[in-house]
Amino acid sequence: MDSPSLPLHIAMFPWFAMGHLTPYLHLSNKLAKRGHKISFFIPKNTKFKLQHLNLNPNLITFFPLNVPHVDGLPHGAETSSDVPFSLVPLIATAMDQTEKQIELLLKKVNPQIVFFDFQYWLPNLTQKLGIKTLQYIILTPISTAYLGSLQKQSQGRELTEVDFTKPPSGFPDSCIRFQSHELRYLASTRKIVFGSGVFFFDRLHIGTTLADAIGFKGCNEIDGSYADYIETVFGKPVLLSGPLLPEPPNTSLDEKWVAWLKGFKHGSVVFCAYGSEGPLEQNQFQELLLGLESTGFPFLAALKPPNGFESIEEALPEGFRERVKGKGIVYGSWIQQQLILEHPSVGCFITHCGAASITEGLVNTCQLVLLPLVGSDHIMNARVMSAKFKVGVEVEKGDEDGLFTKESVCEAVKTVMDDENEIGREVRENHDKMRNFLLGKNLESSCVDSFCQKLYDLV
Repeated sequence: MDSPSLPLHIAMFPWFAMGHLTPYLHLSNKLAKRGHKISFFIPKNTKFKLQHLNLNPNLITFFPLNVPHVDGLPHGAETSSDVPFSLVPLIATAMDQTEKQIELLLKKVNPQIVFFDFQYWLPNLTQKLGIKTLQYIILTPISTAYLGSLQKQSQGRELTEVDFTKPPSGFPDSCIRFQSHELRYLASTRKIVFGSGVFFFDRLHIGTTLADAIGFKGCNEIDGSYADYIETVFGKPVLLSGPLLPEPPNTSLDEKWVAWLKGFKHGSVVFCAYGSEGPLEQNQFQELLLGLESTGFPFLAALKPPNGFESIEEALPEGFRERVKGKGIVYGSWIQQQLILEHPSVGCFITHCGAASITEGLVNTCQLVLLPLVGSDHIMNARVMSAKFKVGVEVEKGDEDGLFTKESVCEAVKTVMDDENEIGREVRENHDKMRNFLLGKNLESSCVDSFCQKLYDLV
């Protein structure tokens, strides 16, 4: 580009999941605010779910995609939230079958760069059209720094549990230590087929290898060492978009939650959110609830019914509903997480450790209890936040079976809520510092400005 004052034209093509479409749109808003034009590729019937989040309709244009029907998918299914977990790989197959549509759209709108994540075939297509690609991963860079680098250094050899026991050569810190059950999980995920006969990790790894650059949610002060390491390993630019702090919502907290929460003291309520994640097994569902009950604090738990159950009610521990009446709620539907975390009565947040949830927890005053359940990035986020930055306490699990107990849940909550506990005191002090840093006046804007400058350099 001749001058940084010229706006860029960027196409966004995220994986067909609300947890990817939404952060891509948040980032689009931040880029559009700086005058850049965005062409956003989105499944046709999903468009209405995101339209209200488009804060810059004059610069962000939605281009609807017809998602082909794939045998085994319900008719009309477009995103991972439209289907049970077992059918999500078929959504990837359907997404891959939009390749011709994407080619025609790219020829029509002619952007300078396309952001993508799981579409490993896209860089070969854009190269023919003279368009640059950025593999933008909605997570922080630590997973790619650890697992992507192991994959690259293995040179095609199948990775085993032993490979994951120590970091890849040159990895920048030592806070990541996996338990036995996590090592088994990491080795098994190498063989997960994720649509069109492609292994899940190949989807990411091929994209990382072929893209012109790689981008992540994060900022230099927290994630810079991992980004620099990836740049060295893959030999291409790595861009950090900033922490993508949640925008102030344009809605209010439902009156039923306002009325319930105001009945409790400041900072006394434990909020546990697993509503958007895969369901727990019944024994873990019950241990979690019994652990919350044991703390003696009021609590609100947003959970899916456990595997094999149609409703929350039928899966509750015996006598539980009566014992916690008036001070404990188990809720099975979507909940306004961001607004609940902002409520002054909430003092503790038990999170599955997804990147967006951790950010939402860190910018509020409630203390973090880390309970990662699925995904290598969740496990790594929990380790970094508990062992490196010490801004939360991780719930202890069995090394071999990976199971937590009501006692370990109760202990983690009481640690962060107890003013007299030395570990809890350190965690609260570190959380305050991190919160002040993230909410600092210029952090996010300077991160996005730097991100834009690197995009100019790329195109």
